[in-house]
Amino acid sequence: MNTKGIVLQPEFEKAVMDLGFSEFTEIQEKCIPLIQQGKDVIGLSYTGSGKTAAFGFPALEKVIPGKGLQLLVLVPTRELCNQVAKELRKFTKYRKTNIVEVYGGVSINPQIDHLRHADAVVGTPGRMLDHLERRTINISNIKILVLDEADKMFEMGFVDDIKKIISNTPRNCQKLLFSATMPAEIITIVNDYMHNPLKVKMQTYVDKSKLIQHYYEVNRYDKFSLLLSIIKKEVNGLALIFCSTRQFVDVVGKNLYKNNIRAQALHGGITQHRRKQVMDAFHAGKLDVLVASDVAARGLDIKNVNLVINYDIPKTSLEYVHRIGRTARAGCEGKVISLLCPEDHDNFRRVMEDRSLLIHKMKTPEFERIKFVPAVQHKRQGFQREAGGFGRRFSQGVQRGHGRNQRRF
Repeated sequence: MNTKGIVLQPEFEKAVMDLGFSEFTEIQEKCIPLIQQGKDVIGLSYTGSGKTAAFGFPALEKVIPGKGLQLLVLVPTRELCNQVAKELRKFTKYRKTNIVEVYGGVSINPQIDHLRHADAVVGTPGRMLDHLERRTINISNIKILVLDEADKMFEMGFVDDIKKIISNTPRNCQKLLFSATMPAEIITIVNDYMHNPLKVKMQTYVDKSKLIQHYYEVNRYDKFSLLLSIIKKEVNGLALIFCSTRQFVDVVGKNLYKNNIRAQALHGGITQHRRKQVMDAFHAGKLDVLVASDVAARGLDIKNVNLVINYDIPKTSLEYVHRIGRTARAGCEGKVISLLCPEDHDNFRRVMEDRSLLIHKMKTPEFERIKFVPAVQHKRQGFQREAGGFGRRFSQGVQRGHGRNQRRF
């Protein structure tokens, strides 16, 4: 392995080898030595850059198992909480460390029991504050505080919660902040709570030399038909489709499923249990397409996506960049296709204000027009139940073979 001068403790070095790391990523190379030296660090990086390992390995090196809570990682969503905790457990394969997940939407009592023996906690701000107010967690002796996806946490309205949590940590604890952008709220946190932080900035969101960006003009009545045609022709692996609202996420997902595409929907309105089912199916290769909202997709560790489709155009260039950052990673090629109807022109104009984006207009291909069932008809036909019912039909279809549903595009 090419460590470029990075030396981890033996237990973690063995874990790195087991995980199959061939070399450290840019963010890992830059952050790990600084964190090992005890510096406060600001890491400007995108999801998928390897930042969990960048802070995870050096932070966990400082945790002594059985000596109480020493590491706290704050994340914006339950999904990211699950993913970060899962990664940290892999890192501690040879130094058994009690890592506890703390997030809302589930019973608090099991968390209270687990926190009594926690060495490290990964949690969302709202539930963490709940535990602090109940005095079921003590963070007055932690050594390291990590704010992961900080811009997303502030975007979701957690800034006051985060300040309250930080005020309960030791002033001299090491603080690490990771974010894709630096809005004013983050600068306030940096100025008020961090001690001479060192900034580590990634060069780019994605490898643009390996990223193809296209858009097709289409009227809104034919948008789904074009989407279906693209999926059948272009999907060879995993595809991620972005829609602007929860309603469209559901409707597009259900119409794809009715057309024998292994697709599922993910947005903030479905239950935590269902979200986990969807992500497990996606990672296990039981899905070809994930239809998601921006909020649901931010913070998700979705690897090996080779096609991103913007069913709806995002409102800003920043959101567009976050979306395309899901593909063309780690030296792999990727493609982004945007479906542009007249109603999308204002948003697309704002996206194109970023002159670094090279989005090429392509001749709209011929496609078969397919019946698109809108939300009101889904509701009338009984499709608008809680996502779990849709999931049961999906699971049964996969188990029975469900005709063409089994083939990979």
